[in-house]
Amino acid sequence: MPIGYLITIVIIGVCTFASLIRVTRFGIPAFYLTVIINEIPQVVALALILSTALALSEGDLDGPIGITLLVIAGLEFLGLLELVRRATVARSVVESVALAHGERIRNDVTRIWLRPLVFPLPLRPGSVKRIGPLSYGDHRRQRLDVYQHRNSEFSGPVFVYFHGGAYSSGSNRNEGRVLLHRLAAQGWTCISATYRLRPEAGFSDHLDDARAALQWARDNADIHGGDVTKIVMAGSSAGAHMTALTALSPANTAEAGSRIAAAVCLYGWIGRYFGRGEDESPPSTPLALDPSSAPPMFIAHGDHDSWVPVEEARALYEHVRTGSPSETWYVELPGAQHAFDALFSWRNAAVVEGIVAFLRPIGDAPSLEGKHHA
Repeated sequence: MPIGYLITIVIIGVCTFASLIRVTRFGIPAFYLTVIINEIPQVVALALILSTALALSEGDLDGPIGITLLVIAGLEFLGLLELVRRATVARSVVESVALAHGERIRNDVTRIWLRPLVFPLPLRPGSVKRIGPLSYGDHRRQRLDVYQHRNSEFSGPVFVYFHGGAYSSGSNRNEGRVLLHRLAAQGWTCISATYRLRPEAGFSDHLDDARAALQWARDNADIHGGDVTKIVMAGSSAGAHMTALTALSPANTAEAGSRIAAAVCLYGWIGRYFGRGEDESPPSTPLALDPSSAPPMFIAHGDHDSWVPVEEARALYEHVRTGSPSETWYVELPGAQHAFDALFSWRNAAVVEGIVAFLRPIGDAPSLEGKHHA
């Protein structure tokens, strides 16, 4: 029996099956099983083809057991093709949302199709430089990186991003890099910040760090070429939770200098903070805040997210859409898991282009892209 090939078939089969279905129980194990294969199924399909070809060439698949394994491999390949379809359909989903708001996404063949196909790692392009880590506070977790175009003549608004990690882990150099690189290549000054984590820190500490990082941006981003009158806040998961709370907080409109121009929430946690109940004060869920003063918001979530159910994103969208005078974009991604922005995948590339279109009225993206090409 070809033990090595059998192990390969079992691993790919389990991960593919878990990706194809929507898991409502055992969400965290399902996330770890599917987060990679869901974003780069073409790479896994190639590995399956190569391992099958090797097993065939060595005669390991002769006889009834070998034929059975070949049939299973064929079924897995079909499953991987379905994952490819779900990943690539993200572009049309994002495009339909953009068109509904009077915008278009750029159908850049290299960036949306070829790059994710052949090299899905989110490496920083040569046109973008990273400065950091820089301190915005005394704690070792109060650090940030600044991304900007190497040509100092290119300038744009400021984009401040907060990572995920359930408020207990995470790094500002994991998720969101494709988005940060894309905007920085357009001329934006992008800031990616870490913050204090639980159990050492609590709810108010996280929000204090978010406000401190935003204040650092207002005080210092102009040094790096950023327009501090236009600051966009963004985040993934826990970072999106902080972003939504900030966007819906009355403090966002209390002073003109404290306002954020827009908010981007990717697969965000929307519920209450750990251990808090309905009698909490202040509220730790965006759904308890008045959205009437909210800035424009972009919300994206996967309908197969096993860590944060998609119903939470739908609830946030309805809450903001019905109460906010500003535009609210909602992109629901077929088959997407949590942390879909970790790789330069087809799905992530489409979402990034949707965010670029969403931010176009703020960043004047057409004129920037006329100066250079990211």
